[in-house]
Amino acid sequence: MTRQPRLSLLGNPRVGVAPQRLAPRPKVADPIYHTAAWRALIAAIISERGRRCEDRHCKTPGRTGMRVFGDHIKELQDGGALLDPDNVLLRCGSCHTIKSNAERAKRMATRW
Repeated sequence: MTRQPRLSLLGNPRVGVAPQRLAPRPKVADPIYHTAAWRALIAAIISERGRRCEDRHCKTPGRTGMRVFGDHIKELQDGGALLDPDNVLLRCGSCHTIKSNAERAKRMATRW
């Protein structure tokens, strides 16, 4: 007769669940990024600078033809200018995610 293993912790977990207020909210694009003014600015920047990542830490420098994101150097939440081309860098998806997550983490750290 073979003994079956028992999973006794399933009915009584010892690990609690974090309160909802502590969990970061999912990122949702601000409606301003869907306006004609923002799209025109990004189109003008791409035509002037080219469709390439401008992040100096990019792991694929010089790569062209991929999707780029217009990313504010100084975040709007920190007082950056919305439609100032000097406040916008084109970043590939990886660089945009890394920078945005770092900025978000800094803001979350100052909230506590």
